[in-house]
Amino acid sequence: MNPGDRVRVERADETYEGVLLPSTTPDNLVVKLDGGYNVGIDRDQSDVEVLESEVYDIEDEESDDSSVVEFDPDLPTISLISTGGTIASTVDYRTGAVTAQFDAKDVLRAVPDLAGRANYRGRVVANILSENMTPDVWRELAQAVYDEIANGADGVVVMHGTDTMQFSASALSFMLDTPVPVVFTGSQRSADRPSSDNVMNAVCSVEAAKADCAEVLVCMHASESDDTCALHRGTRVRKNHTSRRDAFETIGAEPLGEVDYDAEEVTFRREYDERGTQELALADDLESDVELLKFTPGMGVEALDYADGKAGLVLEGTGLGHVHSDWVDRIGELVDDGTTVVMTSQCLGGRVCDRVYDTGRDLLDAGIIEGEDMLPGTAKVKLMWSLANSDDPATTMQEPIAGEITERSVPWE
Repeated sequence: MNPGDRVRVERADETYEGVLLPSTTPDNLVVKLDGGYNVGIDRDQSDVEVLESEVYDIEDEESDDSSVVEFDPDLPTISLISTGGTIASTVDYRTGAVTAQFDAKDVLRAVPDLAGRANYRGRVVANILSENMTPDVWRELAQAVYDEIANGADGVVVMHGTDTMQFSASALSFMLDTPVPVVFTGSQRSADRPSSDNVMNAVCSVEAAKADCAEVLVCMHASESDDTCALHRGTRVRKNHTSRRDAFETIGAEPLGEVDYDAEEVTFRREYDERGTQELALADDLESDVELLKFTPGMGVEALDYADGKAGLVLEGTGLGHVHSDWVDRIGELVDDGTTVVMTSQCLGGRVCDRVYDTGRDLLDAGIIEGEDMLPGTAKVKLMWSLANSDDPATTMQEPIAGEITERSVPWE
């Protein structure tokens, strides 16, 4: 009896059937049940029958940062790029842990429903929790996506942790002009949980990557049900719940489109960049010395001291884009010293307008740039990109590049 064997365990009046996992003590058995959960059982009180030996290969395998699967000339080619995160995980039956180290073949083992939908190339850019994402990894990711498209990929799916996915999707939206879809997806719940959303999100993302919208998108559950995934523009999406499967929302509008999981149909609600209309191009320089600061009542002006010498600062102000009036002169000093300061709003809807109240007019006189209706996180990423790629960052920040600024703000529910 070895880890990886399929076993039936009888204990008192209970019967358990599943895959035997490695155990940390000689006195216990750990079995992964078919429903996805693990159960620990005392060896001395159990009768164990091996039903099948080594259902899972538990031998060490050499791995690379890229892989391919058998090619079918009648299918499009989709590149699967992993940066880590919950979706990029399978159960490692050597340890019983969930691991994010896998390639295209592992993806197909974890999500068999992907088979027959496309040809797949796999590539690992990083294996990190998304809170550990950095601008340097964004550059590596943008370069990897660029290379995959240049080498003939008909679409790209980026597997990413959900906590900072919106930042990475924004970064690639600005760094990359793409003639094919680039679809970010993730999972709120890991593959070893019965309620995992990894299969549906992965399948819908591949369908979106085969579709006609050649933009950077985020594909995640549209509701708590397993029926539809929403397609969000990469610069307008926000994670709005810690654990719900439908945590992601397009801010200020309905999602750009959706994927019907059962019907395997992709539909779009608004205009988008069609496949093949843009030439592939990469502008991956970033000014990393940019900060995002959220203003709250009672926050002292000394909070701005951290921005001294910074290349850029995005302020998340109240309402139409305000901070305490005591901050105005200090902001003016930062601007005079060369820091580009952009004002956004803490509100989820509407846009910044600093021409209504005295404080806003004073902020404009001090040199702040209105961030229109950009999400604060998106504004930070765009400022990083603009400072490195534009001769006139102030103007660039107020011009829509990748759908981050809408033409007008309208009421929404």
